[in-house]
Amino acid sequence: MKEYCGVVGIHGHKDAARLAYLALYALQHRGEESAGIVSYDYKKVHLHKGMGLVGNIFNEDTLKKLKGPIAIGHVRYSTTGSSVTKNVQPLLINHKKGIIAIAHNGNLTNSVELSNELEDSGSILQTTMDSELIVHYLVKDHKNNYREKIVPMFSKLEGAYSFVLMINDAIYAMRDPMGFRPLCMGKIDSAYVVASETCAFDMIGATYIRDIEPGEVVIIDRNGLTSLKAPPNTNLIPRHAFCIFEYIYFSRPDSNIFTKSVYMARKNLGRALAKEHPVSADFVMPIPDSGNYAALGYAEGSGLPLEMAYVRNHYIGRTFIQPSQLIRDFKVRVKLNPIRDVLKGKKIIIVEDSIVRGTTSRSRVKALREAGVSEIHMRVSCPPLISPCFYGIDFPTKKELIAANRSIEEIRQFIGVDSLKYLSLDGMLSSMMLAKEEFCTACFTGNYPTKICRTPSKKALESKLCKGM
Repeated sequence: MKEYCGVVGIHGHKDAARLAYLALYALQHRGEESAGIVSYDYKKVHLHKGMGLVGNIFNEDTLKKLKGPIAIGHVRYSTTGSSVTKNVQPLLINHKKGIIAIAHNGNLTNSVELSNELEDSGSILQTTMDSELIVHYLVKDHKNNYREKIVPMFSKLEGAYSFVLMINDAIYAMRDPMGFRPLCMGKIDSAYVVASETCAFDMIGATYIRDIEPGEVVIIDRNGLTSLKAPPNTNLIPRHAFCIFEYIYFSRPDSNIFTKSVYMARKNLGRALAKEHPVSADFVMPIPDSGNYAALGYAEGSGLPLEMAYVRNHYIGRTFIQPSQLIRDFKVRVKLNPIRDVLKGKKIIIVEDSIVRGTTSRSRVKALREAGVSEIHMRVSCPPLISPCFYGIDFPTKKELIAANRSIEEIRQFIGVDSLKYLSLDGMLSSMMLAKEEFCTACFTGNYPTKICRTPSKKALESKLCKGM
């Protein structure tokens, strides 16, 4: 799938960078390619970032150098822009007007158009990240008051964005008007914290205050907190488009996103799946870890026992967000190991959160057959994925989506299961604890909530292509 990233901002705490570091640990599932932290001590800005996991990039020595009561951090899996060092965030710019650093989660759907416009006006882009475009627009005119500049950005940017900016001694947290990506706010002691998910607050002992609203900019400085809203005359679509995949797969189950529990949403999906697609079997088992809670819901809904018959190697990262198919295939083989004594001769139901390319599911089914399972019935806790996502999940072309090119029966045969059933669109939406109209479901329907510049890959800014698919 396409990228997801995680962002965090801390303002007003003497250990801001350390707190950001711990928060990034909690958000590691949102991106394993790179991580970085920028801090500011009111005199000097400090930066440390690199390719790899949070625990490999930072140590005691690097954290000691990240001084100051203000810090922003980022974990990345590349959406727009290749997985290279120059694209690691936070992006830091030292400008005559001061310091600007940005950490961005999401994907601007008009990035090519914005890039062309900036270059035509004389801007020189240093990276291939859409995040850099935001910085250029902030500094391109002669106004020094960033508060006046930030709100007009809503009418300039299209697509999904939740980002945290450090501008001199203030933090700006901004969420797109449709609210694709989560962004929440909390406090620890007298310091404010913003983060992609509430699990980051739990990690550092912060208290959740509220979500940053779609179309809102929250400014945190030494004077406290200010909230600015997109004006009503910006011609923005007056509805939300929360990414439903945050609930299905991406967010941690111990987070509340869009104000609701991820854990409960996944259990609800499993119960709905059991109601729609029952089947006779000895037990239900999940594909760990993302399928655990939907499987629990399916077991409760079906009355069948739940078995944890796959053991996960927790030293292996998330397979779907690895950029290379070769790496994905290897990690599938070493990530999960079946318990043969539990599985041999059994009829089982395995619950998947989703099927993207089908190759991972096929490998898992093969391992289960080798363990002696007599029947395998696969149940998927969302509808078939048939359309690319342009808002931050890594499936940018239809050819990567098995359900866009094969029937359910053909997918069943490819994967090698005895039966395959998906949760219906209505069943999925009815399982959520928010109104159906609040969600983006474009990956299941092809109905996009915004205008789309259909770029062929995450390297859109490298290729400068913007064509129909």
